[in-house]
Amino acid sequence: PFRAGELALAEVQRKHNMTLKLLCRLAAEAVLSSPGGVLPHRDIIGQLPGQVLRASGGARLLLRRPSLDEYVLLMPRGATIAYPKDISALLMMMDIHPGDTVLETGSGSGALSLFLSRAVGPKGRVLSYEIRDDHHNLAKKNYRHWRSAWEIGHTDEWPDNVEFVLKDISTAAADMKSVTLDAVVLDMLSPQCALPVVHQSLKQGGVCAVYLANITQVIDLLDRIRSCKLPFLCERIIEVTHRSWSVLPAKLKLPYIARPSHCQEVHSAFLTKLRKFRPLFS
Repeated sequence: PFRAGELALAEVQRKHNMTLKLLCRLAAEAVLSSPGGVLPHRDIIGQLPGQVLRASGGARLLLRRPSLDEYVLLMPRGATIAYPKDISALLMMMDIHPGDTVLETGSGSGALSLFLSRAVGPKGRVLSYEIRDDHHNLAKKNYRHWRSAWEIGHTDEWPDNVEFVLKDISTAAADMKSVTLDAVVLDMLSPQCALPVVHQSLKQGGVCAVYLANITQVIDLLDRIRSCKLPFLCERIIEVTHRSWSVLPAKLKLPYIARPSHCQEVHSAFLTKLRKFRPLFS
């Protein structure tokens, strides 16, 4: 059953088969506000996930626990987050295993940090560098909130394996000398500035995945690798697309109508996969 202190997600059906999702942290004195009225948290606490409850205005709310991708889309954010569809591709690119040590540059709001934390597991380690103080603090806050809510609503503990560092990665050469990295993910404005620092600690054959907003940034990145003769091969550049569909019962002869949803996710990013190699000649 739901308990005070954990996260709950309410789904409200809207027009055009759209669903509004509301995220809240349960507290006995609080209320959940929705377009269809309010619902006291005390009416949710003690209920099992999957129940449908009525708000004061008559709206039907489906209550359940949020998944990690829903949490990162609804949590407070300062910087634009790495979207779950892109994060999934990044994790696949890096081929991260439980127990790995991974470097993240650009903590942002902490979305990618959470997915990396789950991927490396309790025996793994994530080093997350951020240059901005406000982003650094928000990422830590979002990470702590998810961990604390998880521990209340689940029997197992979410690993405490992310070290948030408030520092410019381009000035962290001394820090990098003491670690061996299984993978690196760069989510920052000028990732080419980080490569000369991080490549020393990345193991031979390790992958550096780069999250970029446009193809011009990809060209700048590859040009810097070539001009500085950095030991990276570009294996792959992809743009992840996502198209939602609606399947509804029909009123005429056909049993169902299938069509693309009215609301589509238009965010796009370019993911670049770099692999470290050992040059044949110095």
